[in-house]
Amino acid sequence: MRQREYRAALLNSFAVIEAWVLKKRNRDLAKKKKVVRRAWSKEDVRTLKAMAKSKAGVTKIAKALKRTVAATMAKASMLGVSLDTRG
Repeated sequence: MRQREYRAALLNSFAVIEAWVLKKRNRDLAKKKKVVRRAWSKEDVRTLKAMAKSKAGVTKIAKALKRTVAATMAKASMLGVSLDTRG
């Protein structure tokens, strides 16, 4: 194969790979879910405090509030509420 033909083939393969990467990136971007933040209502805070006092686990509290475990832990920390489940 001549050097020109080799270079043309190599550039063509790079173009194909680049097109594939761009297509995959756009496909992945379309799948991302938009983050929706909800404010903590007084009722949410009451529920959090009550369930923490009754030694419910973080996972149960988060499911009851329909929030993530991390968000629940962060809010409890901000309020100074212990989520310790030990007796």
